Parts: sequence; structure tokens; C-alpha cells
Amino acid sequence: MDQHNESIVITGGNGMLGRSLAGALHEAGFAPVSLAHAECDITSEHDVRHNFQHHRPALLLNCAAHTKVDQCEDEPDRANAINGHAVGMLAQMSREFGTRLVHVSTDAVFSGARSLPYSPDDPPGPISAYGRSKLLGEQLLRQVNPPGWLIVRTAWLFGDGHCFPRIIADRARAGQPLQVVSDQVGSPTYADDLAAAMIELVKRNAQGIWHVTNGGRASWFDVAIAILDELSMDIALEPVFTAQYLRIRPRQAPRPAYSVLDCSAFTRTVGRPIRHWHAALREYCGRFLKGGRPGIV
Repeated sequence: MDQHNESIVITGGNGMLGRSLAGALHEAGFAPVSLAHAECDITSEHDVRHNFQHHRPALLLNCAAHTKVDQCEDEPDRANAINGHAVGMLAQMSREFGTRLVHVSTDAVFSGARSLPYSPDDPPGPISAYGRSKLLGEQLLRQVNPPGWLIVRTAWLFGDGHCFPRIIADRARAGQPLQVVSDQVGSPTYADDLAAAMIELVKRNAQGIWHVTNGGRASWFDVAIAILDELSMDIALEPVFTAQYLRIRPRQAPRPAYSVLDCSAFTRTVGRPIRHWHAALREYCGRFLKGGRPGIV
């Protein structure tokens, strides 16, 4: 990565991770081009080609995705178009223009039917339309094989935007009793920490599939407890099993019961692990939730 000679483009630039990446790159002395959906719809060949021709990116960081997991279940074709076929087109264009493509994927490519962290080499087995669409994107990217491609799988992302901690805080402030799933386990990941980790991997010319999350593991219920504790809020919080929650909200997409990712390769390569999710959540709460900043319920 060269501050002066390389063009860096972020697709999905107005999303939570896209904004974190742009901020981290600016702090590191780079000047990335951040493209919102209105500037580059990754399902549009015209938009994609125009931006490749105009910006000639040496590095493309694809953060564009259909991430509404439940909605994907109702509209799998749209999910496949955005999370799958569009990634294949970005890969084709990256190969044509000699661009290095970094693509963000998800723990949802795994079934969750185990109790050990998933390594990048473990066979996927998605159980939701969202997970299948993200796996399709991975497969198409690998088939095209653009130069120096990198897939970064992550999980349970939170940051400056619509995310689980924001929802919990807003509903608690509204005085709503909370029922939170206690039998799904993963690794909550702060968008700012993921962005910094992605930049570390790019600087080290990492290639292939990598797993990157904050350290530790938790259930959604554990995270909710931590959020309320950080905000010093005393409100009714009830743990529920997935089966119970599906009776309350039957249109929920299936989610892995266990989707902790093995990030040991990142730790070995960079020389340190990413901090524990609880420390990251504490920073997030201090920046975005304390003081009653309004959000979206």
C-alpha cells in the first residue's frame, strides 16, 4: 500500500464497516474513494465498469452487501444478486483491471453444528438464505481468481449505525422489557477493530480466506447484559432459547447455534490478537451510546 501511487476504492462506503475503513485509511495517510450505493450499485455492470475505468483502483475493498438476514430469507434472489453474483462481477472486473480485491464475508457460511471454532479451511454449510448468498459470492470470487484476492470472514458486527447494541440501548431507554436469545454463541466484532485488522492484512499482502473477529465468545444474552452494565441500566432482561424466540417472531431466519471463528492465523501473522469483544464494546458504548444519543429502534 502506497499513499501516493495507489488508488483505493471502498464499495458500500456508506455502511458501518465502509465508514470505519475510510476513517482508518485516512488516519493512516491514505485517501480512499468511498462509494455509496447511489454512486456504485455493485449489481450494475454499468456502474461497476464506470468506477473501475474512472478510479483505476489498485485495491478494492468490498463492503457492499445485503445484510438484513431475515429479509434475505424472503428475497433470496435479491440476496444472491448482491451477495453472490455481484461479487463475481467485481472479481471479473478486478482481474481485467489488475485490481486487488478484498471482500468481506461472514460466519453465516457455517452451519453452527459444532462446538469448536471454525477455521478458514473448514467446509461451509450455510443454513440461511443470507449464508448461502454470501457463500456463493466467495465461490464465484475464487473461481475468477483475481490477483491477490483476500476474503475476510467476520461475525456479529457492531459500530456506528444500526446494530445489536444500539437496538438494546434504545429499547431499554424506551422502557421495553427485553427477551434475548441465550443459545446462539459467536464473537461480537467492533467495526473499527475489523477495519484496522483488514488494513494490517493488506499491508502484509495476505491472500486467501482469513477469519477476523474480536477475541472471546458470547451469546446474544451475554452481550445484552454487558451493554446494560456499561450503560448502568436496570431493566428486565429475560434469556430465551432460539426455539422460544421463533415462536415469538416466526419469520426469523435460521442462525448458527455456534459460529465462533478461529482467528489464530491472524494472531500469528500480526503478532497479537485482536482485543476482547468486551473491551471493544466498552469503547463503543462510551463513544456512541452514553449520553443518550438517539438511534433506531
